[in-house]
Formats: sequence, structure tokens, C-alpha cells
Amino acid sequence: MDLPLFLPFEARGLTQKPEWAEFAPRLETQWEDLSRRFLQLYGHREDAEAQLAELVAEAFAAWRARPAVFQERDRRRPPASLWFQSQEQVGAVAYVDRWAGDFRALEARVPYLKELGVTYLHLMPFFLAPENESDGGYAVSSYRHTDPRLGTMDDVQHLAQVLDKEGIVLVADFVFNHTSHEHEWALKAREGDPVYQGYYWLFDHKDETAPWQAGLRDIFPETRKGSFTWDTGLAKWVWTTFNSFQWDLNYSNPEVLRAMARELTSLANRGLGILRLDAVAFVWKQQGTNCENLPGAHTLIQLFQAVARLACPSLLFLSEAIVHPDDIARYISPAECQLSYNPLLMAELWEASATKEVKLLELSLRTRHALPAGTAWVNYVRCHDDIGWTFADEDAAQVGINGYDHRQFLNKFYTGDFDGTFSRGVSFQHNPDTGDRRICGSAASLAGVEKARLDEDPAALQTALRRLTLLYGIAYSAGGLPLLYLGDELGVENWYGYEKDPAMVKDSRWVHRPLWSDADAAKRHDSTTVAGRVFERLLTLSRQRKAHAVFGTQGLEVLATGHPSVLAYRKVLGNQRLTVVGNFSETPVKVWAGVSGRDLLGSLVQQAQHPLELPACGLVWLYEEVTSAR
Repeated sequence: MDLPLFLPFEARGLTQKPEWAEFAPRLETQWEDLSRRFLQLYGHREDAEAQLAELVAEAFAAWRARPAVFQERDRRRPPASLWFQSQEQVGAVAYVDRWAGDFRALEARVPYLKELGVTYLHLMPFFLAPENESDGGYAVSSYRHTDPRLGTMDDVQHLAQVLDKEGIVLVADFVFNHTSHEHEWALKAREGDPVYQGYYWLFDHKDETAPWQAGLRDIFPETRKGSFTWDTGLAKWVWTTFNSFQWDLNYSNPEVLRAMARELTSLANRGLGILRLDAVAFVWKQQGTNCENLPGAHTLIQLFQAVARLACPSLLFLSEAIVHPDDIARYISPAECQLSYNPLLMAELWEASATKEVKLLELSLRTRHALPAGTAWVNYVRCHDDIGWTFADEDAAQVGINGYDHRQFLNKFYTGDFDGTFSRGVSFQHNPDTGDRRICGSAASLAGVEKARLDEDPAALQTALRRLTLLYGIAYSAGGLPLLYLGDELGVENWYGYEKDPAMVKDSRWVHRPLWSDADAAKRHDSTTVAGRVFERLLTLSRQRKAHAVFGTQGLEVLATGHPSVLAYRKVLGNQRLTVVGNFSETPVKVWAGVSGRDLLGSLVQQAQHPLELPACGLVWLYEEVTSAR
């Protein structure tokens, strides 16, 4: 292998290790990209070559430590197999404590996951975190230790192996923009250790932060203003993009890259198959910019990707970037993130539900839905976080919508401050200076189930339940891996108990992070209950998706319906053709769509020469096998 002489692998004795024979070909494949990208970020440093050598040696050490069961997974399920694009994949996400209690109790819920058809389980952050300053787990005090109430990292590894045997990949967050202020690195920095002070962005005087602050926006404006926090222990200002207890890591220091690469491979060696890269937009800083979506952020993720290909080759990355659609797309590639959250689809599903018009959603599906080969969306109706209206203003203008005014309307609609709304959402992080606001709420409460129940309105409840099915039906069919927030399958409503908890009351996102209910779960097969009706519909979506390979097709063709409230798109694979048609209005519609097929969600058999009739918020999945294209 023709590597530069400055890399003393042979002198270190690495090439004599028995594992080197399997490791070396991957290093040879990755070397050009790995070294080029590393030197892009750190080539100006005198120690750049030595730091790169250490990075590779640490990746080799992680590979040598990788359990055999996960090395077998590396051979069986590399990213190039595109297993994540299969129609058989169905995702779910939950907090361990709120859904099951702890890791061992979660193992007992595996049959429930199997019943739902789940093959991808994302557990929200389960790491050690400050007691009352955890940001829902995103203030990590140790990547090697769990919240002791949940169990241990050994329990995580055991769970990963149990899930793997059941065909379920375990997913977790890689919170790599920051640590908590209680992390070992932060504590050592407070003690005055210059090595660990170099892990963070620290400033002696506030005026030193001003040139940086000028370009930054407030992420949590209800919590505080500005992105820097004075720490009395350090006697310095600390860069804290999100909360004052979350210290941003300084990736201009290659030792930070190496340290976090070690944490990444440690998690992979515990059995994590996918890591959701949290807050990717913020990880690279450059004075004179807004420090979001910079080229260095992409280079950094590509370096982590190269390390993963060396040490844990089956590991996939999932991008979490709630930013402009153009910027979201830039994180998605086989060399960066093979998977990406699809916040635009999520936001525009709720937008269409409020307006009863699909023009913005249609435009995005036509122009922004396609992805590079070897990648896929993770499509969700909601997640643990808020709903931000992330559509592009230029897209909105193209269909006659003023983006700013429209966001104000949507915020009023989903917080119940608009005549005729069906929603009981909750405001999150209102910024009076900019008018920005986001929305919280369970899918059932946002879709109208809660209001209809309180109003004792059976017709509105029926419409709300169809609306919930419509939203998830698009997420399950649009192309990509659908993600179910556990609780939604039972029609769980908002949880207002957070208002009485001092640790939660300032974060309205807890309203849609439900607690498991044995009573609700027991109703899931009772069609006279809301839980039973929702569960059966979600189960049907899962089963029909898995049974037909056409759902795994990533692309789609948007069809003209001639009706402002009706969305239609077609997917084709071989002789299989699927036409998805959904009505976002609250009244029945009749459209001459020229579509045909057997509805996988009901008993309808549609003939192309007949108009298609849909109830309020109705959805059909029309499937047919054709001998030739028509």
C-alpha cells in the first residue's frame, strides 16, 4: 500500500497485527479522501501529519475492538447494499424512560414493535446528562455512560443484539456540536487544563465574542439572548449555541475531531447501526459568517464518515438539519449522510392540512424530493422536536404565498388562535423581535382528534382520524424510510403534565413526548376506540408497504388532479404501479384523475374512466400490475 512515509504504521507495529490484512484494503480505499479532507481543515498546523496518523491508528484500534457479531453485520449489511431503501423498512422513535422505563423493560416490548412492523428503532438520547439541565438528553455528560435510571451501556449492547436478531436496527443520537457543562472535558477545562480548554470555544473578554455574535441568530430566544455564556468556574465566556449548559466543541482543534471520532466508534461498537447527527448545521465556526452550514461542517462530517468506513463499515449517518431546503440537500450523499430527516415534507404536510391546498407541497415534491443515488429520506409526521415552517420563501412566492405572513398564519392556526382551526398545538420559542415561532403538539392533537373529542363531535373526530392517516400515509409511501413517533399509533393526545414539572415547564416540547399507557395499548385491537382505530390504520400502512416492492422506489411523479386540495403522485417499479391520492380538504371531493387500481387501504377498485371520489381527508393507495406502460 503506497502511503506517505510520514505515517509510521509499520514502525508502530500495526501492520503486524492479524486484523491489519482486513483493515488495510479499506484504508487504501479511504486514504485519498481521508487525507485530503483532513488537510483541508488542519493542513496549516505543524502537527497535521501526526494528528492524521493518530486518527488512523485510533480507527484501527476501534476496528480491532469491534465485537465479532457487529463485524459480521459489517460484511452482511454495508451501505452499498442499500438495505435502508427497502420497502420492508419501517422506523419508530421514542424516549426509553417514557415509552418503556429502562432498557430491559424495552426488550419486553420488542413483540409490540414487531407487531407494528418496526425494523428501525431510534432511542432518544439515553446518555448521562445533568439532572435538571438535560435539554431532553441533548446535553451529554458522557458518551460512554447512560442515565443510570435506564441501565448501563452493557444493557444497550445487549438490546442492540436482541434487536439485531429480530431484524431491527438500533439508532441513537450522536450529539457532536456540544457537550454538557458537566462533561469530563468541561470539568477539566474548569480546572485550568489547557488541553481541555482547547476543546471548547472560550473567550477571556466579552468584546472578543462580539465579532462572532454579530452574525449569529438566537436558537432558543425564550430562554436567553446571545450565543455566549459567562462561566464563573472558568472565568471565561463559553460559546453556547443552544443552552447555557451546552458548550460548543471547537473543531478547529484536530484533537477534538479525534476525541469525538473515538466516541463515535465506541457507540458503533456497542451495536448502534445508525447515528443521527444532531445539529449538523452548527458544528463549524468561521468569523464573519452566521456559522451555519459552512463548508467546514461538510468536510468534518465526511471525515467522520471516512473513520466509520474504516472502523465500523456498516454504520450509517442520518442528517438532522432543520434549515433552508437547499442547505438540507447538501448534507445528503454516500460520502456524508446516507439518510436525512425530511423536515420540508413534515412541515408542508401540516401546511396543506391547514390551508386545504396542496400547491406548495406539490412544488416541493416535484423539485426537492429527489436525492442522490445511495441515499434516502427519513419521512416523519412529527418527532421529539418542534415543527418549524422550513419551506423556502422563494418556493412560496412561486405559488403566490408570502412566506413571512404565511408562517404567522400557520402559527396562529396550530396554536388554536384562528377561526375554524382543528388544532390544539402549543407555541415554542417565540421571538418577538423576528416574529419567529415554532409549534409543538402530538400528531393526534395537531390533527384535530383532541378538539373533536372535547367538542364531542363524532363527524369531526372521523375527519381528524382520516387526516392522521392521510399524513402518515404520505410519509409511508413518498419514498424513503417512514418514521413513527411511538404513541401516534394509539392516537395519544397532548400531555399537559409537563406544566407541573419544574424541569420541563420551560420547554413546551414535552407536551408531545408521551408516557406509555397500558390502558391505551390494551385498546389497540378494539375498533370502537380511538386507539384501536388509529392502530389498525397504521398497521395497514405498514403491512401494505412491506408487501409491495414499489414502495421502496425512491422517486415519484406528481400528477395533476385539477383540484387545489387533492395531491396525487405515482411510483413505478417494473410492472408494479402505485398511485397515491389524498384529499386535504374537510369536504368530500370528486376528481377526474384518470387513475386506476385496487385500493390497498380499503375495498375500492378504481377504473380510469370514472371520477375518483374521496371523503374529507381521504387517502387511497391505488395499486396495479401492468404488462406495459400506459
